[in-house]
Amino acid sequence: MAQLSGKVVFITGGASGIGAALTARLGAAGAQVWIADRQFGVAEELAQRLRDTGARVHAVELDVRDPAAFATAIAATVQTAGRIDYLFNNAGIGIGGEVDTLTLDDWNDIIDVNLRGVVHGIQAAYPIMIRQGSGHIVNTASMAGLVTTSAQAGYSATKHAVVALSKTMRVEAATHGVRVSVLCPGVVRTPILSGGAYGRNKSVSREDLVKLGEALRPMDADDFADRALRAVLRNEAIIVVPRWWKALWYLERLSPALSMRTAAAALKRTREVQSAVPPQ
Repeated sequence: MAQLSGKVVFITGGASGIGAALTARLGAAGAQVWIADRQFGVAEELAQRLRDTGARVHAVELDVRDPAAFATAIAATVQTAGRIDYLFNNAGIGIGGEVDTLTLDDWNDIIDVNLRGVVHGIQAAYPIMIRQGSGHIVNTASMAGLVTTSAQAGYSATKHAVVALSKTMRVEAATHGVRVSVLCPGVVRTPILSGGAYGRNKSVSREDLVKLGEALRPMDADDFADRALRAVLRNEAIIVVPRWWKALWYLERLSPALSMRTAAAALKRTREVQSAVPPQ
């Protein structure tokens, strides 16, 4: 992690979950970190706690759905620090439910944050990195962006798009001296397991969402952050953590039909644990 000392890092969705764990690990490694989040109060509290330990961490209020605000935040960071070494496009929301339960507002919400939010970050930071001749963009997707899923079509669609964007961009960016990686977490113990601050599920209660997540042996967020950052430093293209989730990715590639049968079994399980009480 010594390679991160002194690096300038901008991370969206950095106030909680995976973002907060990445922020803490980056700050401890000596990086200068800007936490960007809609939950500014939570971001500032985290930044203060980390500053009390000697870390150089700053909080920025940012809604990734706003491209102008994103461009302004990145420009201010570069003006202050002189450059940007890492952009973690990490902000995301989960809107679960079978396709027949999703409204157009649901689709717009998840696309605006999970896909357009990533695009807005790229638009703001990538030209600067090209001019620098260096930098690393790390987009957070999900295992839902690599395999067949059930009861989360909107989330899966956006995460597949982020994977595709990252793979294409990695090829192009390399010619400019810029690196691109995509994080594909399995189940990690974060607030998104119960919907998160801005997410929701159209057919399963928050309590049952946690039950479903816990059944998949979620990884601790701090452990995830440590392993993910080590893979970033190795410049891996597609980063799957925990590693055992790679088995499902290999299954998807080797036998799409079997992967879909696995997703069908997961859908059956989801329906079995659906709460009799309408989700809040």
